[in-house]
Amino acid sequence: MDWDHLRFFAALAQTSTLAGAARVLGVEHTTVARRIQALEQHMGCPLFVREASGHRLNAAGQQLLPVAQAMEQAVRGMEQLSMPQASAAAEVAGMVRVGVPEGLGVQLLAAPLAQLAQQYPKLSIDLLALPRLMHLSRREADIVISLERPKRGTVVVSKLADYHLYLYGERQYLARRPLVRSSEDLRHHQFIDYVDDLLFTKELQLLAQIYKPRQYVFRSTSIAAQYAAVRAGAGLAVLPAFLADKDPLLQRVLPDTATFEKTFWMSMPQESRTVPRIQVVWRFLKGMAKPLEERLQP
Repeated sequence: MDWDHLRFFAALAQTSTLAGAARVLGVEHTTVARRIQALEQHMGCPLFVREASGHRLNAAGQQLLPVAQAMEQAVRGMEQLSMPQASAAAEVAGMVRVGVPEGLGVQLLAAPLAQLAQQYPKLSIDLLALPRLMHLSRREADIVISLERPKRGTVVVSKLADYHLYLYGERQYLARRPLVRSSEDLRHHQFIDYVDDLLFTKELQLLAQIYKPRQYVFRSTSIAAQYAAVRAGAGLAVLPAFLADKDPLLQRVLPDTATFEKTFWMSMPQESRTVPRIQVVWRFLKGMAKPLEERLQP
């Protein structure tokens, strides 16, 4: 038996859908389906009840779930052992560069990472919160958080958190314009977006999935600049919920249809697993995964 099948089984049991399990594991949903089918063939019985809403564990699946969870915990324990702990704070010394998307870095990671650095007198953290992708292969950063899961190179990859984006407008701006009931009504509005030829990841090509404007009133490589332009009443833009929802001046537009879910992935070179200063920051960020997930929920 391929014990790795249990990892796919546990993910599907947790999320109830092939797409959800695929997102958690960073694979295609067809891979999840294939793994589950192989596991059921090995066990000699179905493990899920297939319903319109997804996959629900049957009696056999419920019996297997504790075994899969125990295996998952054991693997995580082995991973922690393979990344030796620094014996004392004094051993953690030097600079660690963390490359992150601008919004996440400024809004949610800057303060916690600054506090982490205070715990280690000889540790220095460079937070590269830039509107472009940092490359591990070029040694631009020690740890990279990105919207695309790395598929090349000898790297360690871990899912950090999912987050949501919506179309937003400033309330007074929206009051002056025709009411938006469908995407067709967006023709009466102005738009704010990224600069096409400077967009660093296709994961942020979102506005065109809702509506393709003939022209833009404002474009920027910076999500902070786009946010400021929306607040100024210049037009509509797709913004992260963790940035825009807390702003009383802004309002979601077409909240049921103009919605997107993306994932932040964390990666570092394989050889960095044994570097104390890097592993301290890596473990800290992994520990933030659950709190971040809760804060990023709309």
